[in-house]
Amino acid sequence: MVFDAAAFKAAFPSFAAVADASLGMAFTLATLQLNNSCGSRVCDATQRETLLNLLTAHIAALAYGENGLPPAGLVGRVDKAQEGSVSVSADMGTVVYGQAYYLQTQWGALFWQSTARYRTMVYIPAPVVCADLAVNGGYPFGYAPGGDGGCGC
Repeated sequence: MVFDAAAFKAAFPSFAAVADASLGMAFTLATLQLNNSCGSRVCDATQRETLLNLLTAHIAALAYGENGLPPAGLVGRVDKAQEGSVSVSADMGTVVYGQAYYLQTQWGALFWQSTARYRTMVYIPAPVVCADLAVNGGYPFGYAPGGDGGCGC
């Protein structure tokens, strides 16, 4: 995906006052968290674009604010509030690793929920290894071309 600030602002109008360059930086930071290539866990390009836009909105809200307002500066959810002498306390709570970061904005929460299926373990089996060079066609340790390790398995 190539970031398009105008299309992003049309989809996320609360960022209309944020400079295009700032949104571009937020997108660049988003690609550090979600791979923007064909090698991404998110294979569908349209879905990957949607997720990257959500992540860009999350980062932009934290760094630049929304609706022309500055960023909140408060990290976490409001835990305690007091009116006399104004006191506010924020807490990240006991949540899954990484979750608290995303739950700071509506965009991050939507990204977190939408990526649940990608936060699972993926098992990749080890290649078949065969030390018998006679069966293996002379390739050491079974790494012969052909997918089965050259062992005839």
